[in-house]
Amino acid sequence: MHTWFECKIRYEKVMENGMNKKVTEPYLVDALSFTEAEARIIKEMTPFISGEFTVSDIKRANYSELFPSEEEAADRWFKCKLVFITLDEKSGAEKKTSTQVLVQASDLRNAVSNLDEGMKGTMADYQIASVAETAIIDVYPYEAEPDEKPEV
Repeated sequence: MHTWFECKIRYEKVMENGMNKKVTEPYLVDALSFTEAEARIIKEMTPFISGEFTVSDIKRANYSELFPSEEEAADRWFKCKLVFITLDEKSGAEKKTSTQVLVQASDLRNAVSNLDEGMKGTMADYQIASVAETAIIDVYPYEAEPDEKPEV
C-alpha cells in the first residue's frame, strides 16, 4: 500500500525569455511519513534545480493507484475518479464506492485509454466519474536502494 504525498517546491526558474521567475511546482512522492516525504523530495530535486529551493507545502494525496506510461509524449498527470459498483448481498441494493487514481498521459483521450488499460484485470464493475489534468510535474514512487534488503 502506497502513501502518496504532494510536495510543493518553490524555486527560481529561468524562463524561455531568460528572465528568472519564482515558481511553485507540485510533485508526488511515495513515503511513509511527512518527514520522509520531505527528505525524499529534497533528494530527488537537488540534482535538477540549481540554486536554492524550499519545500513550501506537503499534504497527503488520496490516490489508490498509479498508472504511469512509457510513451514519450505522456508528460502530464490526470486525476481520475472511479466509482465501483457492488451489490449488497443482504438487501440486493447497489453500493457505490469511489476512489481516485492518477494516470500519466499526453492528453485527455490518452488518459482515458491508459486508465482503461490499467484497469483491465479488475473484476469489479466501475464507471469513470471524472478525469481532470493535474498540475503535478513528476511522480517519485518508492524504490529500494540496491544494497538494502527488505525486512522479513
